[in-house]
Amino acid sequence: MRRTLLFLLLLCGCSGPKLPYLGENARILAFGDSLTQGVGAGEGRDYPAMLSALCECEVINAGISGETSAQGLARIADVLDQTQPDLLLLLEGGNDVLRGLDKSQLKANLEGMILAARTRQVPVLLLAVPDKSLLLSPMPLYEELADQYGLPLLDDTVSDLLSTAGMKSDGVHFNNQGYQALAEAVFVNLQASGAF
Repeated sequence: MRRTLLFLLLLCGCSGPKLPYLGENARILAFGDSLTQGVGAGEGRDYPAMLSALCECEVINAGISGETSAQGLARIADVLDQTQPDLLLLLEGGNDVLRGLDKSQLKANLEGMILAARTRQVPVLLLAVPDKSLLLSPMPLYEELADQYGLPLLDDTVSDLLSTAGMKSDGVHFNNQGYQALAEAVFVNLQASGAF
């Protein structure tokens, strides 16, 4: 069942243009909120840690639980300057949705984060989060930003995993299996995009 789910996630979740080849000495910055930090995961089972094992390179976990996109925008420049990554994985926006914050402002904040990376010549892989609804589906603004800036996008994966009871520790966070599936989906997307 899990392998079938992962196959379907990878089949429909990888889209977008190519990334520069990174290789084993790459430094990847995983930036975001609780899903990046790994709330609900066991020790060392957050998605950046498991992605690091898959790609055999450094993946820095810069996730902060409860962070809104405005807070992410306020800190991303400093984090980029401190870590100097070769790639940014951007998974932000879930707390804006949970708090009912303005979606146009979420889009503007995400755009600011993308531009912060772009001015530092750091390529971005964007991960979409779902809107609050009975049937979880990614918010269109992520695809709009990916199209506008020519970014690879992991579109359906987070929504699909959050729709699967066996992948969650609670209503809005993954368990170990969910984070592992997310890490695998990101890695396959990076491979398909030419990063590895």
